[in-house]
Amino acid sequence: MLIRDLGQLALRSVSAYRLRSFLTALGIAIGIAAVVLLTAIGQGIQRFVIAEFTQFGTNLIAVNPGKTTTFGVSGAVISTVRPLTLDDAEALERLPDIEAVVPFVQGNAAIEWGNRSRRTYIFGADADLLAVWNSRVTTGRFLPVEDNASPRAFAVLGAKVRDELFGDANPLGARVRVGGERYRVIGVMEPKGQMLGFDLDDAVYIPVTKAMELFNRDSLMEIDLLYRSEADPKEVAERIKRLLIQRHGREDFTLITQEQMMDVLGSVLDVLTFAVAALGSISLLVGGVGILTIMTIAVTERTNEIGLLSALGATRTHVLTLFLAEATLLAAVGGAFGLVLGGGGAWLLGQAIPALPVHISWRYVVAAELLAAVIGMLAGVLPARHAARMDPVEALRAE
Repeated sequence: MLIRDLGQLALRSVSAYRLRSFLTALGIAIGIAAVVLLTAIGQGIQRFVIAEFTQFGTNLIAVNPGKTTTFGVSGAVISTVRPLTLDDAEALERLPDIEAVVPFVQGNAAIEWGNRSRRTYIFGADADLLAVWNSRVTTGRFLPVEDNASPRAFAVLGAKVRDELFGDANPLGARVRVGGERYRVIGVMEPKGQMLGFDLDDAVYIPVTKAMELFNRDSLMEIDLLYRSEADPKEVAERIKRLLIQRHGREDFTLITQEQMMDVLGSVLDVLTFAVAALGSISLLVGGVGILTIMTIAVTERTNEIGLLSALGATRTHVLTLFLAEATLLAAVGGAFGLVLGGGGAWLLGQAIPALPVHISWRYVVAAELLAAVIGMLAGVLPARHAARMDPVEALRAE
């Protein structure tokens, strides 16, 4: 018996019982649709979060005051934390492989122009922010390089603040009041969007020393460093650590590299992927059980046909292959139907909820279809073996 003959027999057997075949394949279709839809949502969220994390560049190290990991000594013994200062930032800037350093302070204050006023985020930084945060100015210029001891009162507006405060008017050269102090607007930032729900366009950038005075601070909230792309991030982080320990006397700070951020992100996404795989596997398992049940019934109903095939010269291998082909065909058709359902559902979801990132990965689509075929074949093994081991004479006598 040729493979083509086996294929035709399997196809006829499936098409002869259309309703039963459809209901059997439907179980697999629902499982595959669930896999495609959930992986589309998972992939969309993964791409969204990675884009959020990398929009500032990939060669960044953030230094925060305080140690976030625990020691073997009680916190009551080591309770003093030396704050991060502008001198720390200047010292870090002289390290090898460091391209730019941004001392950073953040707060919230009112900004006023004319009779308009609103509260917004105030970012205290310096001229290196454009390089470190991978940002650009659309109008005017950013904060110039100045002596931190006597900076001029310049302000650069975020895109949203500029639109809501000035409308169609030109903000360059305008005098605004930030927290009651007068600043001259020298530029407008390019729209940056949101990062994990934080609107970066709803902000005003002023010199870091001015921000420290505004928020009555004598220390920095964070120091961001940009290092050369060719440098080893671990070596750079180790140099930063040694220098700050030398200046502070102890490790009372926390270094966060971009690699660590991505590792944390990877852990979260791994959990998400596992959850998606578990949900899809349950659906596929149900579909596989359905194929097993239907094929077992089919073997019982077609005992005479099996005996006739054996009498015509079909070997046990031929009978085994025939029923395996039927089970695989059922699963493959159900898988294809599931791909249409899942792909369509993902598209509809993206249209109905634009804020929800959805991305269909063809790699997962192909893997899902192959998985459906494998499940069908595995589900058909026991019924096919039972059919292949039947005695031809007894099978022909069966009613």
